[in-house]
Amino acid sequence: MSDSTTPATPRTLLLRGGEVHSPADPFATAMVVEGERIAWIGSEGAADSFAENVDEVVFLDGALVTPAFTDAHVHTTATGLALTGLDLSHARTLTDALARVRAYAEARPHDRVLLGTGWDASAWPEQRHPGRAELDQATGGRPLYLTRIDVHSALATTAMLDLVPDIATRAGYSPDAPLTGDAHHAVREAAHATLTPGQRAEAQRAAREHAASLGIGALHECAGPDISGEDDFTSLLALAADEAGPRVFGYWAELVTSAKDADRVRELGALGAAGDLFADGSLGSHTAHLCSPYADAPRTTGNGQLDAATVAAHVAACTEAGLQAGFHAIGDAAIRSVTDGVRRAAESVGTARVRAARHRVEHAEMLTEATVADFADLALTASVQPGFDAAWGGADGMYARRLGAERAATLNPYAALLRAGVPLALGSDSPVTPLGPWETVRAAAFHRTHAHRISVRGAFTAHTRGGWRALGRDDAGVLVPGAPADYAVWRTGPLIVQAPDTRVANWSTDPRSGTPGLPDLTPGGDIPVCLRTVVAGRTVYARPDE
Repeated sequence: MSDSTTPATPRTLLLRGGEVHSPADPFATAMVVEGERIAWIGSEGAADSFAENVDEVVFLDGALVTPAFTDAHVHTTATGLALTGLDLSHARTLTDALARVRAYAEARPHDRVLLGTGWDASAWPEQRHPGRAELDQATGGRPLYLTRIDVHSALATTAMLDLVPDIATRAGYSPDAPLTGDAHHAVREAAHATLTPGQRAEAQRAAREHAASLGIGALHECAGPDISGEDDFTSLLALAADEAGPRVFGYWAELVTSAKDADRVRELGALGAAGDLFADGSLGSHTAHLCSPYADAPRTTGNGQLDAATVAAHVAACTEAGLQAGFHAIGDAAIRSVTDGVRRAAESVGTARVRAARHRVEHAEMLTEATVADFADLALTASVQPGFDAAWGGADGMYARRLGAERAATLNPYAALLRAGVPLALGSDSPVTPLGPWETVRAAAFHRTHAHRISVRGAFTAHTRGGWRALGRDDAGVLVPGAPADYAVWRTGPLIVQAPDTRVANWSTDPRSGTPGLPDLTPGGDIPVCLRTVVAGRTVYARPDE
């Protein structure tokens, strides 16, 4: 976590003349910040008594002040590489993708290995990925590592594969199909090993700067030995400790079976042995573990990577060590393995201790009524990404092609999770889907499956306070006296209380209810513009010319 955002000399700041989103006063227009913390929130009239005793007065001119967002699932270096390098997420056709690869290779003649991400053949009219020969030609025979948008499979040129001499013997290798499993991990390791410390730091800075420009004040880095490596993880935490920007909280995805294992995770700087500790893969790559076969690949149910016994041992060891545990689980079979394992751990070390540890599950897409109940009973945090539904949901989306319409319509049931009392923390899984907190809130409130929609207020809370609660912190992510001064200032239209449908009681949308308003996020409308992001009382982003 970064503490470098603390000013050398604590200053007192009065913000006034705007809208302050706070449960302490739903009609607040002013806020006082003293050093790293919020000191007072109230009305414009009361603000007069502070004006002469502060170091600075900021006139908001009607702007909205909210808690800074927390993105609860990010891959920071990969995000930075996508921002500064080859990103195929905007390619509209296979031909377009190959042209972008060719242009990137020509523009980077000195790179030992070309790195790229974001391709999604399911979105292209050709409905196929580039072949190895096509990529060899586009790169001029140079090494290229190119991850699919979900980062669970990748394409590689012949020269890239040659850097892993035993690649053809590894599980997940196919001569002209995307690499998965062990083959993918080996090629990724070889590709990332070519990054210099300077290239890595450049990418990390780019990601944090971009996050700050979007009103994000904290990132949950989901790292691990099969994702980015120890050097990447520790260098990111060190950079975040030394340089101003969003806070970075790290999770390390490695199994723990003993106190010694737990100590090693802590020595890396991680808050938990969690994040992308893979119980399975992804739906797009046909590697998410399902109870029944894929609709478009009826001979496979994906790849289960952790059974209930392994999950139980990990959760029990982490609980005993006072460490958060967590898992990546997308398919219904993988989620069942996780919940069964957590329940076994609870029977071993005590249900109350497991609940208190706030263990978490990333993605948690193919939930059933039974597993939602398990999440609630075991106090598991669901760290979810509404951008997945926006990108791949709906009757014509990738989910429906992979699973069939009926199963696809059960995915990402946010309303059921909230009704059951399951804690939600929202994120992007960037670079899988882009950083964009208001877009994430919109995607949850206007879910493609109507029954899964939640209120804007509920999604906003899950994307601010929810991320802090997922860390075990209940004192942050909300603007109240005593809370950390992590906030963002926005230019936006009129504020409203927006519910997903008419089933929500009318009082909650009535201004007389005292419910603080939020921007109108109806699809097609403008997203609020971030004017300033502040972390621990220090400005980490200011919009130019504002």
